[in-house]
Amino acid sequence: MVDRTEDTLPSVAEFYRDKNVFITGGTGFIGKVLIEKLLRSCPDIGKLFILVRPKRSQDIQQRMEELANSPVYEKVKKEQPNFKDKFIPINGDMCLPELGISQTDKDMLENETHIVFHSAATIRFDEPLRVAVEMNVLGVRKMVCLCKRFKKLEVFVHVSTAYANCDRPYIEEIVYPTPVEPQKLIDALEWMDDSMLDGITPQLIGDKPNTYTYTKQLAEDLLVKEGKGMPIAIVRPSIVGASWKEPIPGWIDNYNGPSGLYIAVGKGLLRSMKCDFKGVADIIPVDIPVNMLIAVAWYTAVTRPTNVLIYHSTTGSVNPFTWGEMEDIVMNVWKKVPLDACFRRPNVVITQNKFMHEFYTMVSHLVPAYLADMGYCLMGKKPRMVRIYNKLHRSMNCLTYFTMQSWEWTYNNLDMLVSQLSPEDRKTFYFDPRPLHWPTYMENYCLGTKKYLLNEDLSGVPAAKAHLKKLRNIRYTFNTILAVVI
Repeated sequence: MVDRTEDTLPSVAEFYRDKNVFITGGTGFIGKVLIEKLLRSCPDIGKLFILVRPKRSQDIQQRMEELANSPVYEKVKKEQPNFKDKFIPINGDMCLPELGISQTDKDMLENETHIVFHSAATIRFDEPLRVAVEMNVLGVRKMVCLCKRFKKLEVFVHVSTAYANCDRPYIEEIVYPTPVEPQKLIDALEWMDDSMLDGITPQLIGDKPNTYTYTKQLAEDLLVKEGKGMPIAIVRPSIVGASWKEPIPGWIDNYNGPSGLYIAVGKGLLRSMKCDFKGVADIIPVDIPVNMLIAVAWYTAVTRPTNVLIYHSTTGSVNPFTWGEMEDIVMNVWKKVPLDACFRRPNVVITQNKFMHEFYTMVSHLVPAYLADMGYCLMGKKPRMVRIYNKLHRSMNCLTYFTMQSWEWTYNNLDMLVSQLSPEDRKTFYFDPRPLHWPTYMENYCLGTKKYLLNEDLSGVPAAKAHLKKLRNIRYTFNTILAVVI
């Protein structure tokens, strides 16, 4: 570690001046916020090479236009109207040989890139192992092969996950040994068919809950071994949630993780959740790992550590927040600012008991869903509630492993990195989660799902409250009739 003095380390913004950055996963949640922060807080940054995969309905130029029009860039548009001029889309795909990048684009990247942020990955917990290996493991290998040829490379920052080693209750800032050599698994995938692979996947992943965490651990191991000699750093965020402060408090653009659950609770759909009431909900606001990525790249490039440093971006061990505390806050928010057109009044039961959870699921989820679908059929409408609940249950099952236990992480490198920043950079590129005030953050998070995911305006709150009152009266009437009949 280098002791910070005014003469040894430049400021973060100074370091990024005229530097060209290559970003994978730039159209994802973390990627969007990373690009916005680099543009706004490092205004003299050079080009941003963004790997973009064309879709059936959109080419890469259309995807880049859609990216630039995201609400996340409103601040940047006011300060830098021509910010899009720094975007250089690179046509590519993580699953194609050599990333599917043309020779012309490869030559440009090799000659001009200084900094690499690799955040592209499949984050689906139930992804087939073959697809997860292709994206999360082989994708890293392809990136290493490409970046080794970069003539001006100063740093390669890899976005992993804090749950890459979730089979351990205490996780340190090291790359742990993998249960199998990545290359052996890659070789086996070449001769196994999908049915055989699906059959042995549970044995392969062992104590890991899913293919996502399994392949992310393999990716770290492969990166460190095959990227030997490269200036590499690894950042491990936990469950990435809505923004804390920047670019907009509560901004969110996906239903992953807790976001979909908050909406399900607010709509009155989710009535029972299996989790540890006292367990830690390790959610990290997206702007915290984004600021850490930027600072980690700066520190790695200017100090050149001899070892690959791992950085944890989690809250559990320094600013713990339990699922029980979360339930209270979320319920209070939805009572004050309800969602539009709720299915039932918001009310959720948190339990660790498997039998009670299955009982509540049957009584409070499936029975109302089938009754509602019967009503839709009688009205000549397409039934939908059972399908919605089946999808909700699949999502909940994927999360149960993480809601039923807690982990501890070490933060030595986080604290070291904070100490290396100037006071001004600590304010601009904040990534220490200790000052996070959970009640305020959770309220903004819930309101963010209402505004940015559901596109509901606050002007509709009086009507939403009236709808909840109507649902309450229906419930009271039903209970009264039932009591009389009994």
